Amino acid sequence: MTEACIVGWAHSPFGKLDDPDVESLIGRVAGAAIADAGVAPEEIDASFVSLFNNGFSQQDFPASLVLQHLPALRFKPATRFENACASGSAAVHGARDFLLAGRGRFALVIGVEKMTATPGPEVGDILLKASYRKQEADIPAGFAGVFGRIAERYFQQYGDQSDALAAIAAKNHKNGVDNPYAQMRKDLGFAFCRNVSEKNPYVAPPLKRTDCSLVSDGAAALVLTDEDTARAMGKAVRFRAAVQVNDFLPIASRDITRFEGAAEAWKRALDAADLRLGDLSFVESHDCFTIAELLEYEAMGLTAPGQGARAVLEGWTAKDGRLPVNPSGGLKAKGHPIGATGVSMHAITAMQLTGQAGTMQLPKAELGGVFNMGGAAVANYVSILEPLR
Repeated sequence: MTEACIVGWAHSPFGKLDDPDVESLIGRVAGAAIADAGVAPEEIDASFVSLFNNGFSQQDFPASLVLQHLPALRFKPATRFENACASGSAAVHGARDFLLAGRGRFALVIGVEKMTATPGPEVGDILLKASYRKQEADIPAGFAGVFGRIAERYFQQYGDQSDALAAIAAKNHKNGVDNPYAQMRKDLGFAFCRNVSEKNPYVAPPLKRTDCSLVSDGAAALVLTDEDTARAMGKAVRFRAAVQVNDFLPIASRDITRFEGAAEAWKRALDAADLRLGDLSFVESHDCFTIAELLEYEAMGLTAPGQGARAVLEGWTAKDGRLPVNPSGGLKAKGHPIGATGVSMHAITAMQLTGQAGTMQLPKAELGGVFNMGGAAVANYVSILEPLR
């Protein structure tokens, strides 16, 4: 069966940006991705826009804003996708489905979020809307508190994992130095990430500031087309698999020390791609908190449950390890503008697979995995990508 391919991309810096709103951020990347693909705006058949929002912006209805920058898309379908922190991958997979259904030849995907204009306490409350508020609204420290509770339970079951969490943070900040789009390009080192200090206080014990991803503004965009069209284009990255698995929203309804939905998504994706985890060259994984990356090692099958610490402490997930995880610096260093994150992960993976990742480039990049999740492993998306040629 023919597949969808990524044939163009664009990526803004992530961080506290001067752009006043999501409309401006959309303008940064929409036309740039189309130009990167080498097609004309008139050739785009539909747009897929991911935005979480939920209070970050007064202006909603983001899919309609694309036309402000690309009037050639007037009278063509434009749809907003929202699935919490996995909104970006929802839009990417939606564009893939559109192409595989034969409804068009080229699809534009845009992920965007403007977060830094919102006061800090409001940010926490907005993000907590991605949890089950009927039961979880009173958890201290907002969404960080949800993952703090996950970490606390994991520590109770498997022992103190503070060294492993600090090693994950240090690894990702070191990797982020080489990412020109990253919000924080500073190698913080293990000791700083490991120890509580005035600059690294507890946010939601046992999680410290260095265990939490950054509040960010940013946008990323992709152009997708069908495999036959992609073969005649300058570059192309093919989907080997694309899987979505959803789990219960309330953390009380499942074992929160195991990301079972993520594990199922990885299993189905690897089976669909006819691959083993060890076949992958690298993974971009959703490290919204360091405990999340630790649990994702176990979910993808890199280690057995309760042994995720080995993967980072023994160097398996370093850039020169057996399976580099987050060579981009991940959400931890790159930043986490919610709606843009999943699109960014696919864009950076495509850069790696085409040898266009610049200072981030790995020496071996033949198969890339993307894991993007919404909530605490509620909406779980896995993509496996490879160069078309």
